[in-house]
Amino acid sequence: MESKNIAIIGVGLIGGSFALQCRKKGIANRIVGVDNNKMHAKEAISLNLVDEMLELNEAVLKSDVIILAIPVDAIISILPGILDLVKNQVVIDLGSTKKLLAESISNHKNRNRFVAAHPMWGTEYSGPSAAMEGAFENKAVILCDLDKSADDAVKIARSMFEILNMQIFEMNSFDHDLHAAYVSHISHISSFALANTVLEKEKEDRAIFEMASAGFESTVRLAKSNPEMWTPIFKQNKDNILDVLNEHIMQLRKFKSCLEKENWDYLKELIENANQIRRIIQ
Repeated sequence: MESKNIAIIGVGLIGGSFALQCRKKGIANRIVGVDNNKMHAKEAISLNLVDEMLELNEAVLKSDVIILAIPVDAIISILPGILDLVKNQVVIDLGSTKKLLAESISNHKNRNRFVAAHPMWGTEYSGPSAAMEGAFENKAVILCDLDKSADDAVKIARSMFEILNMQIFEMNSFDHDLHAAYVSHISHISSFALANTVLEKEKEDRAIFEMASAGFESTVRLAKSNPEMWTPIFKQNKDNILDVLNEHIMQLRKFKSCLEKENWDYLKELIENANQIRRIIQ
């Protein structure tokens, strides 16, 4: 794959990490950034994530590949305008929801220049300073609705993710959002809820700091995630998240009932059943 001129729209954790890896792997000949946050724009330059910051339209016109790494509501807002400008460029989004995005551009004349992608990687941190070298290595990336994208656009997207050493899977947008609700989005809601529970019941910050175990830290780690990113995700995938959330609440009620009724045998059975996740996740 020849090196490309790449535009990164949103030079934060995901966009910045993508820029670092594209530079390291020789995918990028030149990287320009676009970011409405002026502080982030300066930081992205100082950290050498991008070669320069440009306005959106100029960045699109000067690039071979345009990467969208901004909140999913913002992607829906700006993608039609970006597709208005492109000719042979490839536009790839890295958002966590796909169905509403796919519907928003379904009739666009340049729909085939767009490839929907969701790299299954992230941390609880945000902003350019959170960008990490080695990000995406050996992680999954979901490519959606490839039948709607031009063959050359798909080839370029595939090549980029292969060079980044990612495992590529294909789904339609509907299935993607359903599965993402179960394996990603519910984890964040659970973490936010647990953090709020502890903050509500435990009024001593020092006690939380001193007594928190590694298990607690790993469970609430996601509660530090950026609300500007996750609120739109929950909004766009509301129906699927409500489905998994109802199931989650039912499971919590089972544990609650066991404790109330001192049903220790059933409590042990619930834990043993949960242990079956070892078959899938080591």
